[in-house]
Amino acid sequence: MSDIQAAKVPAEATPLRRQPVQQRSAKRVEQMLDASAALIDELGYDALTTTLIAKRAGVAVGSLYQFFPDKRAVVQALTARNLERFVGAVNERLKQLGPEHWWDVVDSILDIYLEMHRTVPGFSKVHFGDIIDRQLLDETRDNNAVIVDSLTDLVATQVDQPVEDLRFAIGIANEVADALLKLAFRQEPRGDEKIVAEAKYVVKGYLAARFGEQS
Repeated sequence: MSDIQAAKVPAEATPLRRQPVQQRSAKRVEQMLDASAALIDELGYDALTTTLIAKRAGVAVGSLYQFFPDKRAVVQALTARNLERFVGAVNERLKQLGPEHWWDVVDSILDIYLEMHRTVPGFSKVHFGDIIDRQLLDETRDNNAVIVDSLTDLVATQVDQPVEDLRFAIGIANEVADALLKLAFRQEPRGDEKIVAEAKYVVKGYLAARFGEQS
């Protein structure tokens, strides 16, 4: 199988006022992101404040403002980190799959998303940012488009199809999966398994019909 290229995350998705140069500063920024994730789980995005984030992270508010102008920027950086982790996990999984059916590709992508929804602090509340801004990850594209472009970059190395055709199909599949997974989590906090299975079935069937069963 061809090597899968590295995950791409848009530069616009890291809204730091300045990049942390020293290891200590980088660790402080990570503490702020971790704190915001925990607080989002506990309080929700609307109740989140920079003061609460700083207190939970164990840093002065002024230290937070050295890197972020407001809470939106903190959560934007948190969301970008989650996207990077998601795409990185998909990348690693696809390296292990080999040229199998769409069944395996779709299962892997959706299973990674579900695992993050269930285990990554804050992810179940903000996902990839739509609850805050449909263009949180990139001011020129909506959040789903950023995800689709990242997945297309990964899957294109495995599928002998024109990239634009692949991007269009992954975009449709992503919107369908997104809607069904939202329904699954409305029915059950950890995701209604029956609806999750149906989402996989629908997406697999669409992609198989579009490109054939072999990925």
